[in-house]
Amino acid sequence: MGAVATNVPMILGPTGIGKSRAAFEVARALGGEIVVCDSRQVYDRLDIATNKPSAEDMRTVPYHLVGIAEPRTTYTAHDFVAAANAAIAGIAARGRLPVVEGGSMLWADALAEGFSLAGVPPQPERRAELERLPVVELAGMVRRLDPEARVDERNPVRLVRAIEVLEAAGPPLAGRRTRQPPPWTPLRVGLTAELDVIDRRLAERSRHQVERGLIEETRAALAAGVPPDAPVLTGIGYAEALMCIRGEVSLEELPEVMARANRRYARRQLRWLRRNPGITWFDATSDPVPGILAFLRERVI
Repeated sequence: MGAVATNVPMILGPTGIGKSRAAFEVARALGGEIVVCDSRQVYDRLDIATNKPSAEDMRTVPYHLVGIAEPRTTYTAHDFVAAANAAIAGIAARGRLPVVEGGSMLWADALAEGFSLAGVPPQPERRAELERLPVVELAGMVRRLDPEARVDERNPVRLVRAIEVLEAAGPPLAGRRTRQPPPWTPLRVGLTAELDVIDRRLAERSRHQVERGLIEETRAALAAGVPPDAPVLTGIGYAEALMCIRGEVSLEELPEVMARANRRYARRQLRWLRRNPGITWFDATSDPVPGILAFLRERVI
């Protein structure tokens, strides 16, 4: 690797598929460092439902953009793209391989394609209201706010963000877009499996997170002044833990409520990823790492 990275692996896939383990093994085998592309892992202290890498993993392989933001703040996709590109440049300058890993699809696209909507920060309260609406209603709102807007009308994440930007800054939405592709080429690697395999893994992970102390970690965040509508606490796991704390869900029901939310999220992620023809897919039912390493060694070494 030179001072500027050329081909940068991006390990992508739905939640619970095994991206973190695959990225760790790839980085360890190829002399790499991991740039985490995750809109929740970026926040400090909240570790359980964000599925942060273990302390042992972080001692073995250098990680970037984990736990760097104060949980009471909002860390945007614009912030992430700037920080991730700086991390990638630094890793390459040290002669090592940057490996991007994560499941925040919008952030991954923003990084790989140089796309951002800078200047309009997320608005957690308004976003929470919008996310309760059906997709058809969100699409109608976008069309009313900006009849010329071009947004994937099947994608609730992008519809909510479009409404957020249009309500804050006004139309046209296209005038708010900026694109500056990065000085490197993404090698997108996608992990997939049958839905029943993903669902079993998500159920096991949800139970494990509750057993590890998810409720206690959530209470500690609230006691430290993190508002319940902070972005990190609106994510899957913490949102359901807050429901449990409020008495809306029992502790016994909590793992299944979390798993159900994760199943819906995993399917949205898969739909998003499968629209991208530039992804090379690997089956994660069994160990995908040997195949990924063979694919990457032809392209980055």
